[in-house]
Order: sequence, then C-alpha cells, then structure tokens
Amino acid sequence: MRLYRQGDTGEPIRDIQDRLAALGLSCGADPRGEFGEGTRQAVLEFQRSRGLNADGIVGPDTWRALYEAGYRLGDRLLFLRRPMLRGDDVAELQSRLNGLGFDAGKVDGIFGPDTQRAVLEFQRNRHLAEDGMVGPEVITELRLVTRATLRAGRETIRELEWLRARPPTIVGVRVFIDAACRTESEAATSWIAANAAAIALQERGGVPLLSRSHDVTMPERLRARRANRLGADLIVSFGVADERLAVYYYSSNLGRSEVGALLAQAVASRLGTDYEGRATPMLKETRAPAIVVEAPDLDEKTAVAVVDGIDDFFRQAGRSR
Repeated sequence: MRLYRQGDTGEPIRDIQDRLAALGLSCGADPRGEFGEGTRQAVLEFQRSRGLNADGIVGPDTWRALYEAGYRLGDRLLFLRRPMLRGDDVAELQSRLNGLGFDAGKVDGIFGPDTQRAVLEFQRNRHLAEDGMVGPEVITELRLVTRATLRAGRETIRELEWLRARPPTIVGVRVFIDAACRTESEAATSWIAANAAAIALQERGGVPLLSRSHDVTMPERLRARRANRLGADLIVSFGVADERLAVYYYSSNLGRSEVGALLAQAVASRLGTDYEGRATPMLKETRAPAIVVEAPDLDEKTAVAVVDGIDDFFRQAGRSR
C-alpha cells in the first residue's frame, strides 16, 4: 500500500480518521478527508500505544494495526484459518485463556495453532462442543469463568519456567540472529553485525541460526516465521537506526514478553543505552523471547557487546534461582 501522511486528502484519509475516532483518538480540527496536524497527532498517539515506530505516517504496519484494533471479542466468529485471523478480539481471547491456565501462547492478536489448542482445551474442560470455533457460547462461558483478579498468564509462566530450567550459560542456546534488510544499505551493514555476532556466539558454545544469507533479502514477517520453524531459543535482530542506539523487546497494549524485557535490559546494560517496548513483526510474531538492536553506527564491536549481554542474561538468571 502507499504511505499516507500530512498533506494527503481523499477517501483513504476519511477511513483512517474514522478508525482513529472509533478508538477514541481525536483528529482535532482537521476536516474529514484531510490529513492535517490533528490527524498526525492522533496517528502518533496510536502508534505509541501499539509499540510501532512513531513517525505520524500511515504505512502497512500502522494500517494493519488500525484495522486489527477495530475488532472486539464477540464481533465475529474466531477460528483457525489461512491467512490467520488477526485483531484485538483475538488478543482478548488469548489473554482470557492464558489467565485461566489454557496456554494460548504469546498475546499477539494472531489466531494460530497455539490459540486453537487452548480453545479446544477450554471447550473440553467446560463440556462444550470441541470444534475450535469461538462464537457466542464460548465467549459467554469465558466471561463467566474469568477470574475476578488478574494473574500472570500462561505465556509469562512458560517463559519464566523455561528460563529457570536453563543452565546459567550460553552453551547450547539456539539463537536466531536476524539481519534487517529494509534498504540495500541496511542489508549490508546489518549482515556484518549479524555475522560477527554469530562468530562470537559460536566461540562461546552457542548455536547461531542466521535469518538469511548475505545476498538474500526477505520481508521481516517471513524471517520471523523462519525463526519459529527453526525452534530458536532466543532471537536477536540487528538494524540500522537514524538517531540513537537502542534495544527493543515485545510490548504493546496487547501484551508483553517478560523474558524479552530481561534480555533487553542485560544487552542494553552492555551497550550503555536504553531499552523499551516495541511491537515490530520480529518481536510480536516470534514464539521465543526476542530483542531488536538498532544503531546509527552498527558494527562488529556492537555485535560482540550484544553477545556479552546475552551471556550476562543467562548468568544473572542462574544467580537469581
């Protein structure tokens, strides 16, 4: 799709404004169909709430998030299909199932096999028809049995149990090392960093899994799916930033990776920078804890420091047992 930004007009802008308004985000004094400063501010607020890159421009990721945010649990029938259903209704379903002890996986708003298994387990437990379909009957039952007090979901418990069960060492850890490739320049620079990280990881006994070769580029979502297929324990993605060095982990209004946050903290400490939540596909759509490292001057030194941070992460987890 094309990018929509301040100064654009037309029916697509009206659609964007209507979707923002439905979420309670005001476009200020902007006339309908005119992308002015008020609409830009509403887009920025929405992007920040969703862990997206806050640039005030409606591109593919922001449009997808706007579309998904329009669904509430009960608006439609939910089930496993291809392409997978996405939306805030799926995220609410996952959150409720996880809170009840039925492991729907990461609260990412994507109705995948993990969510289907959790639905089937819930239906079996509540003596409902076991068809994996989430319609009015299942939703009513979910709301009846949802706990009055919130507790850690199954996805958080699973992550923390995995970390506690790991030896306090990087040896044997399968790390998916991703080299971002949004532009030709980034593809070349990030490949150098990813290759340096792979060598440093292997020297310490870890098992590097590269997302791509140096002369191949592919969309981020495809690389995220590759990480899932390879069964990585951790995911580290390298990218080029325009402004500052930063480390990101998965966090948005839909959910958060607790182990991803701990990993980001350890790596950011080594790099002497900040860490914060984002919801890019590499963070949101991967099953394992993941971080993204972005820097204006991405180099081999940065890559080795990231591996040092991963090493610290496992040793700190061992000390906390």
